[in-house]
Amino acid sequence: MGDNAYLGNPLLKPAGVPHDYTEEELSEYIKCSKKPQYFIENYIKVIHVDEGLIPFKLYKFQKEMVKTIHDNRFSIFCTPRQVGKSTTVVAYFLWYILFNESVNIAILANKGSLARDILGRLQLAYENLPDFLQQGVLIWNKGNLEIENGSKVVAASTSSSAIRGGSYNMILLDEFAFVPPNIADEFMSSVYPTISSGTSTKIVVVSTPNGLNHFYKMWEDAKEKRNNYVPLSVHWTDVPGRDNLWKTETIRNIGKERWAQEFEGEFVGGLNTLISGSTLKNMVFKNPAEKNKGLDIYEPPKEDHLYMITVDVSLGEDLDYSAFSVIDATDVPYRQVAKYRNASITPLIYPNVIASVAEKYNQAYVLVEINGIGKQVSDILHNEVEYENLVMISTRGRAGQVFDSGFGKGTTDLGLTMSKKVKQIGCSMLKSLIEENKLIVNDFDTISELCSFVAKAGSYEADVGCHDDLVMSLLLFAWLTSQPHFKDITDLDLRKQLLEEKMRLLEDDILPFGFVDAGMNGSDESFVDADGQVWFTVPT
Repeated sequence: MGDNAYLGNPLLKPAGVPHDYTEEELSEYIKCSKKPQYFIENYIKVIHVDEGLIPFKLYKFQKEMVKTIHDNRFSIFCTPRQVGKSTTVVAYFLWYILFNESVNIAILANKGSLARDILGRLQLAYENLPDFLQQGVLIWNKGNLEIENGSKVVAASTSSSAIRGGSYNMILLDEFAFVPPNIADEFMSSVYPTISSGTSTKIVVVSTPNGLNHFYKMWEDAKEKRNNYVPLSVHWTDVPGRDNLWKTETIRNIGKERWAQEFEGEFVGGLNTLISGSTLKNMVFKNPAEKNKGLDIYEPPKEDHLYMITVDVSLGEDLDYSAFSVIDATDVPYRQVAKYRNASITPLIYPNVIASVAEKYNQAYVLVEINGIGKQVSDILHNEVEYENLVMISTRGRAGQVFDSGFGKGTTDLGLTMSKKVKQIGCSMLKSLIEENKLIVNDFDTISELCSFVAKAGSYEADVGCHDDLVMSLLLFAWLTSQPHFKDITDLDLRKQLLEEKMRLLEDDILPFGFVDAGMNGSDESFVDADGQVWFTVPT
């Protein structure tokens, strides 16, 4: 480029420098503008770990990636590590900004440094383009660039504020499975309405699996056509040069579990989870039949079924969720038929929501965790809302807290205090119920929380950046199943017997109607009804 260099970089053309195209260059320019794959394979160069700077010859799966992005607005790719997935996407992005005017692209990754590294690959490819394909450069930084045709590219970490206020034609979400779930949810809720408002805007999601989280749900929904994303899966064998010997060496270095997740593309649970990874992998979520302000319903209430609602309470300050699970305890396996989760609901309003759902589910038994603010929720449910089917928990000295009929010795509370002993029993029972298929969990958010419910300091809790509110609601139910009185109230024959006895007592309390003879006819002094009961007339 001679003296025409951008800020002293001889590989970059500054703005305002004209170029006289030859016929061959003009022909190539037109051909490149119409065929992104041709442009990539003939003009883009990448750094190879062994060979240095080389032309980018696409593998078969990379050609499929380019075609998928080009033909669809929403693309999602599940790939192993180190297969050139991000490089393939930015190669397409480079084609997109060169041959489209005034377009904006955002490269977002789980870390800002990774996003800038991906942008660096695009800039490297740009620097090695021939002069006739380059646009003049207006801005060229580590975090963004702008070229003469008005197109821009920015790189940032994935967050709800990363590209707020901007208008983008294309967004790359790189390693989206490794973005913390709360940030991923905030990002999608704030950015998706903007990107989806256009008719040609695109979102490209690329990641290696990382447990059963938001990326897993997007991927499964795409495969089942429950969303608009077009899925493409890449296997490690799709990369030339990777054979069984390479597999054996890699497993020896990183272990089988990491191999399964990072190269086989398996959505396994995290390490040290309460529920085994193999069980988590086989858990299948359902789409709610009905959704309403945090309440997801999977099965409507059924006549004569017994339901239990177990309640976890937060302060309602968007830090943790107030959550409850509705469990059908009629038969084994027990089933999660509904769930509620809301981070902003206050303890004053929460009891009304609980009672409303409980009444619909056949006056469900309600167990509230009464640590901290939970006691206020339980008291309001009992004293103000006057919900009758609150589970009473007795405290009996060394025996600790027990679920009984409420007539035993000791003090009685309107809920369960989460102690170390209760949590140990609950964790043990929950593990047994789920791994032995005695509790069916239908809700995705609950399954996702189970994948990050890990061992810490001799107990179990949510991993860093994750929540365990729904898991704790299941843990409360699991603790209940360990109590002898639970078996009494869930025994179908016993329930029928208790109901019949109650009805008999009510009937006995009601005096039968008498018959008074007013002397108007010559009726007999007595008669026998259809049930064989003898009735006598009373003279007046």
